[in-house]
Amino acid sequence: MFSIRGDSPASDSSPTPPPSESGGGGAKIVILFVLVVALIAATGYLFVQVTQTRSELAQTREALLDEISKIHETSAVSTQTSRRSVDSLKADVDAARRQASQLAGQAKIDAEKHAEELAANLQKVQQEQAQKVSAVTAEVSQVKDQASAANTKISEVSTDVGNVKTEVASTRSELEKTIAQLKATQGDLGVQSGLIATNGKELAALKALGERNYVEFRLGKTKGPQKVGDISVLLKKADPKTNRYTITVIADDKTVEKRDKTVNEPVQFMLAKASQPYELVVNDVKKDLISGYVAAPKVQQTRNQN
Repeated sequence: MFSIRGDSPASDSSPTPPPSESGGGGAKIVILFVLVVALIAATGYLFVQVTQTRSELAQTREALLDEISKIHETSAVSTQTSRRSVDSLKADVDAARRQASQLAGQAKIDAEKHAEELAANLQKVQQEQAQKVSAVTAEVSQVKDQASAANTKISEVSTDVGNVKTEVASTRSELEKTIAQLKATQGDLGVQSGLIATNGKELAALKALGERNYVEFRLGKTKGPQKVGDISVLLKKADPKTNRYTITVIADDKTVEKRDKTVNEPVQFMLAKASQPYELVVNDVKKDLISGYVAAPKVQQTRNQN
């Protein structure tokens, strides 16, 4: 600086600058000096700031590193915990899946078993139903056959009934004719007799008429009397040539002999329990044998005895 402003031997010969020019150069120098000082101060300040900033950055870096380290540790612990949780959950899920698979398999087995049981029961029920249907069908067929046979039989019975009705009508007509031909006569006691049958056909007509009780007999000669209804009869004589006979009638502990009676003659005798006489009629006389019937009143009561 001084070299710039130093004196030289030739300075005396140099013209002296004007006062205004020498004062201006000093001011510039001062300004320049101030600027330099300000620059130096600013540089120092900046240096201090940079140093302080570096220190703060270093502290911040260390703090960040510590924080990052802590974060790493926390992250590692969290990651490990999470991994363990995930592994545990995965194990639980796998176990659950295995259990579900086992349960599904068992459920499938149970379902198949149940389905088989249902199918077996269904088949059994179907077989039973088929047997029942077959039995019912057989019964229905049998019933149809029986119904057909019954219808046929009913038809036959209807025909038979018609025939019977015809026969009954014919028989009734014959019976009426036969009864119309029968005659009433007076008995040996002087009491008016009822209708007298002379043969089996007429006797059947009297039985059908139902006015008296009829007991047929066929008596041969015996040592003792024979029972005919409510009485006993002993044949003593039978003459087929004259159609006459002699008998002994025992009734109410009384013995009455009827001598020389003829065929179809009503032989009358009284019993204590009847108000009308009993009648004995002989229709046929053979050697030592007579046959006919005894007609007894239907009303049996005690008659008045004086």
